[in-house]
Amino acid sequence: MKILKITTIILILVLLGGAGGYFVAEYRSDYLGAQTEKDLFKQRKADCLLLEQTLADEISRFNGEVGIVVEDLDMNWKISFNKDQLFPSASLAKVPIMVACFLAAEQGRIRLDQNIALKSSHKLTGSGVLKSMPAGTIFSVKRLIGLMICDSDNTATNILTDLLGIDYLNSTFKTFGLKNTNLSRRIADYKSRSKGIENYTTAEDMALLLEKLYSKSLNSEYVSEQCISIMKLARSNDRIPRYLPAEASVAHKTGLERGVCHDVGVAYTSKGNFLISILTKHTNSNSQPSKTFIANASLYIYNYLEQVHTRSLKYE
Repeated sequence: MKILKITTIILILVLLGGAGGYFVAEYRSDYLGAQTEKDLFKQRKADCLLLEQTLADEISRFNGEVGIVVEDLDMNWKISFNKDQLFPSASLAKVPIMVACFLAAEQGRIRLDQNIALKSSHKLTGSGVLKSMPAGTIFSVKRLIGLMICDSDNTATNILTDLLGIDYLNSTFKTFGLKNTNLSRRIADYKSRSKGIENYTTAEDMALLLEKLYSKSLNSEYVSEQCISIMKLARSNDRIPRYLPAEASVAHKTGLERGVCHDVGVAYTSKGNFLISILTKHTNSNSQPSKTFIANASLYIYNYLEQVHTRSLKYE
């Protein structure tokens, strides 16, 4: 009986020792995992601060004015410079016009399959193919939206602006939360522009609108999905997408007029997604320095995400 008691006690101790070892191992694993997460977070924050300094250095060397908002969409971290400075919006105005068109369709004001005949009075100079099309050519509203964004067609924009009205567009922009974005004249109305009548926006307003489209928090998921899909088809790729890897998908819209050059968008990459809104005003003889500045800034952000991604893989 005595031997049996001793054996039982030893067995209990062995079992307890094994369980205790298991719990210690689990605790140690959780602790190390938490420490790794903490270290990765601190390093990511340090990388973000380094990115901010890199962008600040680039801005100091730029011959002109710059407004920037950048967001790491995985962490919701933002970097901004002159985010609320007003810039002539140029073709960036087409982004909120696009969103307003889809909203108007949901409200029953217009139909996306509604056909509109091209008139000579619709035609505007500048970008796009509709200015060369014969009067009477029929286009659906959705086709016009696509041409406005993908080809930055000024005539398509003019038709949609007339369809909804400038007052409706401006009031709708406010419902999006845009504080400093206005439409005072038609796109490419250079006569009004020469009189000082200008359309304005800010890097902050454009970033806010993109963020709402990305998170599908603007009106409805359908509106957000449609807008992002169309922006991914934009043909002008000499700014944000220029130095990004081929696998990157960028939903963006450029803006270009004399003395101003912009690009705003969301980049979807295998290393992470980021939002970038860059508006520039310059006195250069052409827009190439601005385009290169925007392309370089986009590459710096991608490199930041790539570094974060590579470091995370080492800890897996």
